[in-house]
Amino acid sequence: MRAVIQRVTKASVTIGGELKSSISKGYLVLLGCENSDNEEDIEWLAKKICHLRVFDDENGVMNKSILQVEGEILVVSQFTLWASYKKGNRPSYLRAGSHELTIPLYERFCEVLAKELGRPIATGEFGAEMQVELLNDGPVTICMDTKNKE
Repeated sequence: MRAVIQRVTKASVTIGGELKSSISKGYLVLLGCENSDNEEDIEWLAKKICHLRVFDDENGVMNKSILQVEGEILVVSQFTLWASYKKGNRPSYLRAGSHELTIPLYERFCEVLAKELGRPIATGEFGAEMQVELLNDGPVTICMDTKNKE
């Protein structure tokens, strides 16, 4: 699994002109799954995201987690995180997982993340054409890949 975590002051997803989800202070998480991802990847990533310390403490030092600041999370599926650009100029998405395998992975990740966070999370809609708006706070953007845990 690959994730791009952006600390935001607000973020939202609109589908077909209708607001699907929105959050205030927290994370926008773009999530890309591949066929080899599994429950271990889900658990590791959810825990890492919730305990990542990138919110300011009382001294202005990034030392607090989303749990400590009671932030919100919006998760959006993003198969283009698996883009390969080594050959030519048109990206290939062969490493992106198939819908049959990645929809359950995405849904399970959202469940585990909500449990780790201790409250519901907001989501996009898997496979939909979405318009994502965000106000990146910092800016703070962290990239994670469960195949590079070390």
